[in-house]
Amino acid sequence: MQLMNIDKVRYRKNLNIVIVGFIATLLILALIFGQLLISVFSQEGVNNFSYNLMGVVLSLLACMAILHTLKESTFFKEIYYVWQIKQIQNLIYRKLKKIKQAAQASENDALIILIFYYQSQQQIYQLDDNTLTMNKVNKEIADLQEIITNKNLTISAEQFDKKLLTSYN
Repeated sequence: MQLMNIDKVRYRKNLNIVIVGFIATLLILALIFGQLLISVFSQEGVNNFSYNLMGVVLSLLACMAILHTLKESTFFKEIYYVWQIKQIQNLIYRKLKKIKQAAQASENDALIILIFYYQSQQQIYQLDDNTLTMNKVNKEIADLQEIITNKNLTISAEQFDKKLLTSYN
């Protein structure tokens, strides 16, 4: 996965539209599905909780299907990209201790993973206005760049491939 430039204003605007649309669609469909199930299957004197719950589940499935079809659209491209980056960051975070140990031993793959991890964190934090931890990430990047420079290595985030994570289980 390659890091790409994101227009923060457009990203935030599109993300807000998707969030509001998702919530509104989920609410409306849950009510419609719930009422439809109650009108078709309900018996007098029976609790309708299970039908309402089924309506929520059906509406959630419908919303997921809608989002799945939209993920390749130009409107959704940046939102989907950020979602994928956050998934990869989560995978890296789970293996971070081993990756950092390997980076201390100057393993190229570990250094590639870390430079990708920190640069992607920097990008996501800027998009989400997370300024509290930005200094720590910038320091991590500077320290990592120093290691790379001292070892005369050519390492960049563009070299990252998700497959590199398989050796750090």
